[in-house]
Formats: sequence, structure tokens, C-alpha cells
Amino acid sequence: MKRSRFILAAGAALVLPLAPLVAQDSMPPAPYAYRQLPDPAQEAKAQALMETLRCLKCQSQSIADSDASMAGDMRNEVRTRIAAGEQPEAIRQWLIDRYGDYVSYTPQVKPLTWPLFAAPAVFLALAALLLRGRFRRANLRKDKP
Repeated sequence: MKRSRFILAAGAALVLPLAPLVAQDSMPPAPYAYRQLPDPAQEAKAQALMETLRCLKCQSQSIADSDASMAGDMRNEVRTRIAAGEQPEAIRQWLIDRYGDYVSYTPQVKPLTWPLFAAPAVFLALAALLLRGRFRRANLRKDKP
């Protein structure tokens, strides 16, 4: 009895790490993942929006440039919603609500993020004050005989 449990546990320990290899994408890509919209104006809107959205899997490419399956699903969603007449900003907001602020290359000023936008101005003002004081002291030393 104990031996069979040991064999079962050992087999599971060997097989479970291989599970991600078996779980690869077996679904076909979404319809508009690699196919453009028939209307050139709608496709231009979709393309412009897709270039401003970040692929969550690759993290350094836009969904327009990424080959990841998740980016393909996002391209499909953007094109489907554009074809349905939805505005690009509404689609962007829907994706931000679903995936978070990170999905957009265009940062938004919110109560939580405003210090990030204000910090450069504060640092420049502080540097200007420090340099002004330094130059003022240097000029005072030159003026003394």
C-alpha cells in the first residue's frame, strides 16, 4: 500500500512539471487577429489604436507588432469593436478597465499618479535653486578683494 502511494507520488512529481508543455495554445487564432477589416477607414482607426496599446505578454511591443496569441486576441477585440462602430477611446478605456493602466502607452493623470508627473518639475525647480545659490556664492567670492 505504501509502495503504491510512493510510486503514484513519484509519478506525479515527474509529470506535473511537464503540464505547461501540454497546455500550449491549441485554439486557432481569433478571426481578426491577422486579418484586416474590409473598410480601410475602420482599419486605419484600428491600427492607430493598436499601436498605442501594449502587449501584456511581451511587454515591450504594441499589440500591432506582437506575435503573441494574447496580442492577437486583443487585435481581434479592437477590430471587432471598431467594425461595430465603437469609438477608439471607448475601446481603450474598456481595455484599461479590464487589464489596468499598464496596457496603454498613454499614461493617465489620476490622484495616484499625479506625483509622477509633478516630480520632474519639482526636481528642475530644486536644481535651479541649488545652482542659483552656488553661482551667487561664486560671484561673491570673485567680488571680494
